Formats: sequence, C-alpha cells, structure tokens
Amino acid sequence: MASLGMRKEKGDDLDVEAQLLDPRKYPQPLSSPRIESEYQVSSLTKLSYLGLYFLCNISLTIYNKLILGKFGYPWLLTALHAGSASVGCYCLLLNGQFTLTKLSYQQNVVLVLFSILFTVNIATSNVSLAMVSIPFHQIMRSTCPVFAVLIYRLRYKRVYSSETYLSLVPVVMGVGLATYGDYYFTTAGFVLTLLGVILAVIKTVATNRIMTGALALSPLETLLRMSPLAFIQAIVCSVLSGELSDFRRNNPEGPSRMMIYALAGNGLLAFLLNVSSFSTNKVAGALTMTVCGNIKQCLTVLLGIVLFGVKVGFLNGLGMMVALAGAAWYSTVELRSKGTKKPTGGVGVGSGPQGKN
Repeated sequence: MASLGMRKEKGDDLDVEAQLLDPRKYPQPLSSPRIESEYQVSSLTKLSYLGLYFLCNISLTIYNKLILGKFGYPWLLTALHAGSASVGCYCLLLNGQFTLTKLSYQQNVVLVLFSILFTVNIATSNVSLAMVSIPFHQIMRSTCPVFAVLIYRLRYKRVYSSETYLSLVPVVMGVGLATYGDYYFTTAGFVLTLLGVILAVIKTVATNRIMTGALALSPLETLLRMSPLAFIQAIVCSVLSGELSDFRRNNPEGPSRMMIYALAGNGLLAFLLNVSSFSTNKVAGALTMTVCGNIKQCLTVLLGIVLFGVKVGFLNGLGMMVALAGAAWYSTVELRSKGTKKPTGGVGVGSGPQGKN
C-alpha cells in the first residue's frame, strides 16, 4: 500500500507502553522506574474512552439483537464491519484527520500477519461454538485477563502489583458465575475454544503493541491498514464456507431496501466501535481491554434481563455483582497506580522522539 510521511529511524524501537527510554540514547539514573503508557494518561481521559467504548459496544449488541437477529452470516457480517472501517478511515484520511507513515517491507508484513491473526481468531471462535455450549464458551472467554497477564510476564517481563492480580480474581470468577449454565464440550471443542481465547488475547496485545511499540501507529492508521486485508479474508472465508452462496440463494433478487438500511446502520456502528476499541486499547492498555470484555458479558446479561425478559438464577445474579465489584476494584487499583508511578529523575518520560501518534 502506498504511504506518506516520514520513516522512523532504524533501530528506534522504543517500547512506549513499557516506556523505558533507550539508555544508549537517553541515559537515565538507575533509580528511574519503568512508566507504562496507560499510567501517563489522565484518569478522566481514560474513563471517557472506556465509557465511549462501552456505549458503542452495547449499542451494537442491541442493534444486532433487534435488527439483525436473523442475519445468520457471520463471515459476511465480519466483512461488512471490516469494509465499513476501511471506508470510514479512508474518508477521514482524505479529510486530513491523520496521515500515513512510510513503512518498511518488514513492517508491512507485520500488519498483514496481524490481519490474518484477526481473521483466524474469528474463524476459531466460530468453529468452536459448534462444538461447545454457549455457557462453556463464555466461561472460557472470561479467562482472557489471566492469559493477558501471562503474555506480558513471559514476553515483555512486565510485572503488575499484587493488588492488580487479586482484583482480577473476582472479575474472572464473577463472569463464570454470571454465565453459569449447561456446560458441554467435546475434546476438540475444548482445544479450539482455549486456542480461541489465547488468539483473542494475542490479538489484543498485538493491537496495543502496534500502536505503542516500534511502529507507534495511530488507531485510525492501524485500523485503515488492517481492515481492507480483513475484509478480503472475510469474503474469501464466506465463499469457502458457503455463506455467500446461501445468501444469494435466500435473496435471489438481492437484499431488500430495509435490509440495506439495516446493514448500513450496522456498518456505521461497527466503524465507531472499531475506532473506539483501538483508541481505548492505546490509552488504557491490553489488560484493561480484556477486563472490559468480561464486564461487557455481564452488561449483556443485564440488558437481556431488562430489554428482553431473560430469566437468570441466583448464582447468575451473584456472579454479575461479583464481577462488577471486581471491575471497580481493578479500576481503583489502576487509578491509584497512575498516581504512584512517576519518574524519579533523569530524562523525563515522553521526552525525545516517540514516533508518530
């Protein structure tokens, strides 16, 4: 893809999220701590992004339930979302809202691999759903924060406070209780569901690294570069799975005007959610995004109770309260950490070249 802007200096691989300036370029006293990027964002800004993310996420969930409840074409829906993101970001690019960075061949390969990861993650989730019960699938997905912590510990040597680890316990256990139901799974279904959880976390962490690591792309540029590739891959998957032929067979004269309007509205909401999700990931961090995913499950159940009369048992209600209390605890710990993680001297965090934001 043709791109504009300035090339980053070779070797300028600054880990913005772990935010430790390269000592070869910016010597610091040995007492200077590591400052993660999410701890440099004001609490009000972070909460605003999180609030907008939840609003878009829940709105799309309700929209899909009310408007597209019978649209049983997950790959075509994924293609619609990716295509809407491509068109929306390209319009913003033409409007001068952001510019493209000139990337090397290797960096473009990274983005292609990222788009494949996005598609494989969806495929794994779709296939595993046919082999396990929905409650089992949900309780497995609730372990995403655990795998996020493991990835950061093993890959990036990042350590969180003991209180952060403890606050994740009620978040995970609460969702388990909230989604408690008839657990059924095959051996292959268990393996694929577990693989789907790991891939989902890797995707979330990779998204954050693309925006805060060596590439340091803006959320809009990341979305623009990834979404056209994801669109093509989703269309290919819809053809191979037979979805496209089924859709044509069920709609021989093409989609109705009402369906076109419904899909257009869905695409617009999906675009807003994607922009919000990528932006929130950058300012809040990948671990917080996995916690948000758990809380979204609880909020979806609550909306089902209020809007659709879904009945839940005592354990489900207790689980929702436990998960929400855990999320409040986690938020308190993270906000308090922001106030305590300050540089002690030397070159101030954020000085020097940080790449394009």
